[in-house]
Amino acid sequence: MSTNGLSYDDILLTPQYSDIESRSEIDLTTDMGNGLNLTLPIFSSPMDTISEERMASAIDALGGAGIIHRYNSLEEQAEIVEKAVTKSNNNVGAAVGISGDYLERAMAVSSAGANFICVDVAHGHHVKMKLALSRLRSLLGDGFHIMAGNVATLEGINDLSDWGADSVRCNIGGGSICSTRIQTGHGLSGLQTIIECSKTDRDVKIIADGGIRNSGDIVKALAFGADAVMCGSLLSGTSETPGQVERDKHGRAWKTYRGMASKEAQMEWRGRYSSFEGVASKVPYRGSVREIVGDLERGIRSGFSYSGARNLTELQAKVKYTIQTTSGLAESRTHITNRDW
Repeated sequence: MSTNGLSYDDILLTPQYSDIESRSEIDLTTDMGNGLNLTLPIFSSPMDTISEERMASAIDALGGAGIIHRYNSLEEQAEIVEKAVTKSNNNVGAAVGISGDYLERAMAVSSAGANFICVDVAHGHHVKMKLALSRLRSLLGDGFHIMAGNVATLEGINDLSDWGADSVRCNIGGGSICSTRIQTGHGLSGLQTIIECSKTDRDVKIIADGGIRNSGDIVKALAFGADAVMCGSLLSGTSETPGQVERDKHGRAWKTYRGMASKEAQMEWRGRYSSFEGVASKVPYRGSVREIVGDLERGIRSGFSYSGARNLTELQAKVKYTIQTTSGLAESRTHITNRDW
């Protein structure tokens, strides 16, 4: 079976009549199910160059939620969670895998105060995920929020929901430091993934994870059915990410950002690597994440207002769009620097 695969750049949302007089009228609250509520629909990705104590605390204070990565010892992860929870008001999550000590980790991080876990696997539509979700649900009970992923299909999100997930990370490949589609030949375009997964009839929430580059992409993902987005590169290089600020010979400041399937991350984490489906990179140091997320929130609110939508439900009900050509994409971008004066 084949299908057209729309990416975020392939469409534009159609402006509509609006009676919104102030963007403060817009409610960005999203109910992720089973007790997990956000006032800003953004999760920070469970990566070792993105989400530890400082990021989780900062994102929580801004209305979203951070997910403490699992690329450390059980004791280290639980300690980070405990420190983040002391500084947070609402939501701190933690990632676990589907093998090894994942059940012990789930118990440790929940005991440390995490109010949700993320079953963090590159290919989540897998028999090991089925077993892991069953065991985790039995261990943590029906009232504990379990996020899982990643998947790219309607069948994938339906199965993970049936197996016990409350919310599902939707996207395979497409992240700025992810090479899964090149290495494996598998994946589905980011926006098309959301379109397909939004057809579900299950009581499950959708997280658009991967390929989100700006506030416009966030608005598009939400409009087509996502309940929240997960960000990595958009938050990279900020003060709250793990790692030191380095300087090159020209004095320019930068920080490391890497995919968790990169050779570098795998070697540091477990001393070996298998298939590598990511890269490591340097990104400019960008200061406080509060400024970055503040700009994203302003863009999201503006996007809602262009559709005349006061909340997520209205945005998804009113969505209209057009396909844009490559010329249209060029026109959409700032292009004064390309002008032949």
